Amino acid sequence: MRRKTTRGNFELYSWVFMRASGVVLVALIFGHLFVNLMVGDGVHAIDFAFVAGKWASPFWQVWDLLMLWLAMIHGTNGVRTIINDYAQRDLTRGVLKSLLYLAFTLTVVLGTLVIFTFDPCPPEAPAELLASFCTA
Repeated sequence: MRRKTTRGNFELYSWVFMRASGVVLVALIFGHLFVNLMVGDGVHAIDFAFVAGKWASPFWQVWDLLMLWLAMIHGTNGVRTIINDYAQRDLTRGVLKSLLYLAFTLTVVLGTLVIFTFDPCPPEAPAELLASFCTA
């Protein structure tokens, strides 16, 4: 009778995910850098209005969301592997991984909220606090 090796399969899938997500992240990051630094006026054009203009497009929202999620999952998986390799005691390993997962969750939830709820011109904001391109 063959035993199920769930942990072994998880580690295999984790290893494959790291390679695939790394390739996708390279494409996402270089695309992000190219658009932000090379197109138009380059780094001198990056300001609040530039970000507001980008996030007005669903394409860039999804692009940045994919970059955030993949980078966070990729990095969390890497740190999880390091914790598993170097933390000697089960309690230490459990505490470190709990803190890691908490940091992951907070970053992903807050980042996702920022991307999808970003409004450069909130309707009830005082006019002196609004960006110059907002109509009062």
